[in-house]
Amino acid sequence: MKKHLPNSITCCNLISGCIATTFALYGNPSMALLWIVAGAVFDFFDGMTARLLRVSSPIGKELDSLADVVTFGVAPAAMLFFQLKVMEYPGPIEPLRNALPYAAFLMAAFSALRLAKFNLDERQTTSFIGLPTPANALFWASLIVGGGTLLESSRWMLPAVLAMKLVSCYLLVSELPMFALKFKQWGWHGNEVKYIFAGTSLLLLLIFRIPGIAIVIAWYVLLSGILTVYNNKV
Repeated sequence: MKKHLPNSITCCNLISGCIATTFALYGNPSMALLWIVAGAVFDFFDGMTARLLRVSSPIGKELDSLADVVTFGVAPAAMLFFQLKVMEYPGPIEPLRNALPYAAFLMAAFSALRLAKFNLDERQTTSFIGLPTPANALFWASLIVGGGTLLESSRWMLPAVLAMKLVSCYLLVSELPMFALKFKQWGWHGNEVKYIFAGTSLLLLLIFRIPGIAIVIAWYVLLSGILTVYNNKV
């Protein structure tokens, strides 16, 4: 029985992603965000459960990636798809209103590529290379939920959103090293960046609430870039 428990939790992640996608396509981004967060919780506990019960398996690893593609790839892409349908369009690209929203699903494809790379990349045991798919999903979901009014306030927000989408697709498969919040010991020395990030993130979330999630993810990418430049100079 216990050998099936981690995979059952992974399937809960997959189901959460399906529900999130449904809410996204019906124009309910708040509920879509809620189910993406639920999927992230299941995603956290499936691996932990497998390690605790010592029942890790190749099929569990593959199932985990398939679930993540749905929850952290398709679901946020569906949210962006609906958002692009309701935004104002500059005059020259107004004729593309019915076709352009489908470009959102490029993010789902890059999320799948990122997960495939992660499964084969032995360098990502203690840190990440490229933006993790849960972080990318939470960025877009929280941005749409918390900043939807802003995104729809001007027709010139559309090019900005499309540019941000391309940047996030690039970050998913980039070679940019990104730190992970994994602690081998709880002391300050060696964990300075993690504690600074955790403290500033908590402050941002308290101030900005849901939009703060998107700000925290952007801060995570920026801090990872700063750390990479610093390490290359040392």
